[in-house]
Amino acid sequence: MPSTTVATDLPERLLRNLSRVTGDEKHDAAAHSTLDVLWVLYSRVLRLTPESGRDRFLLSKGHGPASYYAVLATIGVIPEEWLDDLAGFSSPLGHHPDRMLVPGVEISSGSLGHGLPIAVGLARGLALAPGAAGSGDVHVLVGDAELDEGSNHEAIALAGRWRLDRLRCVVVDNDSASLGWPGGIARRFEVEGWSAAHADAADHDALHRALMQPATGPHVTVVRTARKGS
Repeated sequence: MPSTTVATDLPERLLRNLSRVTGDEKHDAAAHSTLDVLWVLYSRVLRLTPESGRDRFLLSKGHGPASYYAVLATIGVIPEEWLDDLAGFSSPLGHHPDRMLVPGVEISSGSLGHGLPIAVGLARGLALAPGAAGSGDVHVLVGDAELDEGSNHEAIALAGRWRLDRLRCVVVDNDSASLGWPGGIARRFEVEGWSAAHADAADHDALHRALMQPATGPHVTVVRTARKGS
């Protein structure tokens, strides 16, 4: 169930679907910490159609995809019956999401530190492409522990230099990081020219406002959720 300690505004169908995804209890904390953010993104933020101007969503925190699969099933992107066979021999749903097997998945992920650099490249490519004015935004979800990876530091710096105003990063903070950053997570982005907002995972209205905050460059939303193991 959701990792926050406050009641959340999540539909019963979504929670039932999440309960069907079993077999990877080791990563329950990683998976459940993203549930509220994923639901607000897919139900209130992301523009998935038409193809020519749609938003892109990249799950960098792919080592616990149960919530991701539950959300995709709830909105009708994948069949709900797939949820009953995580990592089965013939199942398309693996312990890491595979873009070649799962509809709606933009990148195969799970190895920490890859999603944000890919998102920077995608946002830059969309900005330079013909007809870029009609392109959507690129949203990427990372975990706070992922920010220990040096590849993310380079991506944060480059995005700020390029003023990638279509790049929107969400950091789910459940106190998993080993290294941290002086001044906190948001400050790490702000010193490189990003705008930043904070929200609690349980407050969906505040989370929506933070995710939609206007920006003239890249934007990060730091989402506080229950501490891992609590």
